[in-house]
Amino acid sequence: MILDITIVEKVIWSGIAALGFGILFNIPRRVILPVFLLGGIAGFLKFFALTNGSGVVLASLFAASFVGFASIPYARQKQTSPFLLSIPSVIPMIPGYFGYKMLLGITQIAVLGESQNEVETMLSITHNGLNMIFILISLSVGVSLPWLIFKDKALKVIRLKKKGDLV
Repeated sequence: MILDITIVEKVIWSGIAALGFGILFNIPRRVILPVFLLGGIAGFLKFFALTNGSGVVLASLFAASFVGFASIPYARQKQTSPFLLSIPSVIPMIPGYFGYKMLLGITQIAVLGESQNEVETMLSITHNGLNMIFILISLSVGVSLPWLIFKDKALKVIRLKKKGDLV
């Protein structure tokens, strides 16, 4: 029962975060619900993969790939760019924790100078930095994967609903 509540909570908060970034990027009103759904499902998939023993990099790639593939039908239905749907949905998965821990270690070495734990701190900096880089790479590859696979088939002319609607 607790796991079910945790999963529902992750879906809702991931959707809200994606929706917040979508609103921050000024998305049209007609794509608010798809951004919320894609962000929520992406958060669920990442959480599900992490609880089943997958690493954070692979879980991020899995969730971002789903968002990349699922944004194409939504974009065709809403007559907009798939990147308008996928980018706000993936931004909540950016690894801020690993970046924070890396910078904290760098600051610790810079301020303390020589310390007894310098080797451990350097290993922690390297580990967190590489995790952050590989997660960012997996998010960007996952979102652009459908474009890399389908190229010409996925690119269709997008008709605008209104004259002033550029995105």
